[in-house]
Amino acid sequence: MNKIEITKKHTLSGHQNPIFAVETGGAPTTLFTAGNDKGVVEWDLELGKFRRILLPVKSSVYALHYIPASNLLAVGERSGLVTIVDIEKQLVVARLQHHEKPIFGIQAFRTKSEIIVSSEDGTVSIWNTVNFNLLYHFSVSTETVRCIALNQEENILAFGSKDSKIRLFHAQDYIPFQEINEHSAAITALAFSPDDRFLLTGGRDAQLNVFETKHFLLEKNITAHMFSIYGIAYHPTFPVFITASRDKSIKIWRTADYSLIKNISFDKGYETHRLSINNISWIDDQTFVSVSDDKTAIIWNADFI
Repeated sequence: MNKIEITKKHTLSGHQNPIFAVETGGAPTTLFTAGNDKGVVEWDLELGKFRRILLPVKSSVYALHYIPASNLLAVGERSGLVTIVDIEKQLVVARLQHHEKPIFGIQAFRTKSEIIVSSEDGTVSIWNTVNFNLLYHFSVSTETVRCIALNQEENILAFGSKDSKIRLFHAQDYIPFQEINEHSAAITALAFSPDDRFLLTGGRDAQLNVFETKHFLLEKNITAHMFSIYGIAYHPTFPVFITASRDKSIKIWRTADYSLIKNISFDKGYETHRLSINNISWIDDQTFVSVSDDKTAIIWNADFI
């Protein structure tokens, strides 16, 4: 793979305010978005059109997470509420009311029936995904826990906080074992590599840091963007990953040497977002989605040559 051709497939319009969260999951032709308006929107990816309002909400949504091997989508709101909705039946299964401040991170396991929720209050709650009882809750930081990453083996959890620190926990028993302090501003994005050898971190300092996961020592530091990095996503199969930023650009990087392959921005001639890009995700091997303050989601085709 020496080259990637990027083309815009669909622009999804309909939100009245900025979009903060995006999630695939469920059917391969279905996408969910949410943000600073009154509902979680379901889109038809084949037609590139609005399908329905999956769930009306009373406050902004900062987190969406599909629970593996289920029909369930978790929706985290500014109010502190997490709603579990059955996608097929369009029914609310549970309302998880524990946090009193905004929900920023949600992460489910494949290997056990638990879901993790992080909040602006600096704490994390753990819920059973069978009956949605609260199992545990504990403090991670004195400031917002902005993002969560779970490695592929599902034995390590990374929490990124507003205090610029990344805290590592054993996923089996939620015991902390290490703290990383290599950023100079809030942590806004985390991702483990598909082989679990590396942890990528992005912050409001526009830095992309690469840590090896044996001792979590810093291997590489890149000034990746001009402003905050709001999303990091590894490709499902190819040795590349993408980053998205408040600077309105999407960048594609090689995993082998962290060199830049593509800069998707207005400056490079792309008809892309006109405001901050708040999240990004791969849909399949050739398609990814970005969402923005400009109230749109863009579906991109990636042709690997």
